[in-house]
Amino acid sequence: MKDNSFQSRVDLSRLTEQIKTIKEEIGKGIVGQEQMIELLITAILADGHVLLEGVPGVAKTLTAKLLSKIISIDFSRLQFTPDLMPSDVVGTSVYNLKTSEFEFKPGPVFSNLILIDEINRAPAKTQAALFEVMEERQVTVDGHTHKMKSPYLVVATQNPIEQEGTYRLPEAQLDRFLFKIVVNYPSLENEVEILTKHHSRQGALPLTEVNAVLSAEQIDSLRQATQQVHIEPNLLSYIAQLVNETRNNSMLFLGASPRASIAILGSAKAYALIQGRDFVNPDDIKTVSLPVLRHRVVLSPEKEMEGVSADDTIHLIINKIEVPR
Repeated sequence: MKDNSFQSRVDLSRLTEQIKTIKEEIGKGIVGQEQMIELLITAILADGHVLLEGVPGVAKTLTAKLLSKIISIDFSRLQFTPDLMPSDVVGTSVYNLKTSEFEFKPGPVFSNLILIDEINRAPAKTQAALFEVMEERQVTVDGHTHKMKSPYLVVATQNPIEQEGTYRLPEAQLDRFLFKIVVNYPSLENEVEILTKHHSRQGALPLTEVNAVLSAEQIDSLRQATQQVHIEPNLLSYIAQLVNETRNNSMLFLGASPRASIAILGSAKAYALIQGRDFVNPDDIKTVSLPVLRHRVVLSPEKEMEGVSADDTIHLIINKIEVPR
């Protein structure tokens, strides 16, 4: 007999309609890139940060701006540069002559959705300023802790090609991103559609066509529904096997941590919900494993010299582990 207990807790038809509306609004500004859009929505439901990687001009920044438009939450933007200081990110204490006391002036990270453009252009000390706020949703300055408002999402962009004036992101920083999404060039058909839309707008910006369809309260409701998605014990074992294989693979110098296992679990549940299901299947796990793992593993020097990529290795691992029946 089919178990209908979950259906009484979550209205899947309502959630499916909400997801469809979100996709439609983003689609007004972004042509194609269906998987990127689905993964971004997955990250929102799974309460995780996103790193977008792609060459200039593939709409990474526009995508983050569109997210800020479709959700009725506060938005701030940071352009990372080599001379950016940690206080420019988190804020600083300023002496008030009238009260003869120091007052904390919050930085740009005090918002709901933070867009960090070219995150790899800031040095290590500025990168370190993001560690606490991305992991714990709080900032500690001069011994005082300041909590962030919910929801809290960091969307960062970086260019994989340009190396001059950039800094390699520390592994601890990368591990705080739920997904690393690679944004590829559009197909020929999509590029024709991009040109057609651009011509028809006659100079109007894509952001002007997008409407707010989600509130902070609705996001919290969607996240609660995500937590109730069912997953079988054998699929939990499957996730653990995938991550464990990254630590015992000769092609990798550094494997993924238990945080990666938790990230796959949470994002697989969110992805299943987006597909209109109240349960996780192996395909959900396979889909989210690549964006979860690709920035958390480090190739061995030999394989790196041979031109092997992290994506290639993860694909091999996914194909190696037997899928539960």
